[in-house]
Amino acid sequence: MESLKTNLVLDAKGLACPMPIVKTKKAINNLEGGLVIEVQATDKGSKADLKAWAASTGHQYLGTIEEGDVLKHYIRKASGEEVAEKKHSHVASNEDLENVISSGKEVLVLDVREAAEYAFNHIPGAVSIPLGELEERINELSEEKEIYVVCRTGSRSDLASQKLTEKGYKNVINVLPGMSNWTGKTTSITN
Repeated sequence: MESLKTNLVLDAKGLACPMPIVKTKKAINNLEGGLVIEVQATDKGSKADLKAWAASTGHQYLGTIEEGDVLKHYIRKASGEEVAEKKHSHVASNEDLENVISSGKEVLVLDVREAAEYAFNHIPGAVSIPLGELEERINELSEEKEIYVVCRTGSRSDLASQKLTEKGYKNVINVLPGMSNWTGKTTSITN
């Protein structure tokens, strides 16, 4: 299958998250509103990430075509004014979360990274629901508990926090910067 007609093709193959998004942001800024960009990536998490990023910026995620190892993502630039990225207002630092955990308080740590990222390194007891699956698995989460959302750098968890809040969850806290700088206890499938 050949590529769909697009106005710009961006090669993000071989790059790990969050680089495909970083490059897409730069490229889309130079496009006129309403035009379509094709982002070619090999990072499996890029689909959920780009979809969520597009939703938060007002750009339109059109779909993804898989060709062998390459994922071709299609995004249409928002026409009209650039939408400022919304940010979830309730945040905590890694240290805050470490203190809450060591205090023994009952909280839920939600890890929204891809399953493989979680498998190799996560906070003990954290629940794994990748951002791309959150929509259909949201009812697995208790509305009663405080939910601390983590990802690698705080951007996927920001989108997840917004989504949970939209669905009526009251105590949702985005943890910054997340697992990239986590110094507390972790566990892994290889332990």
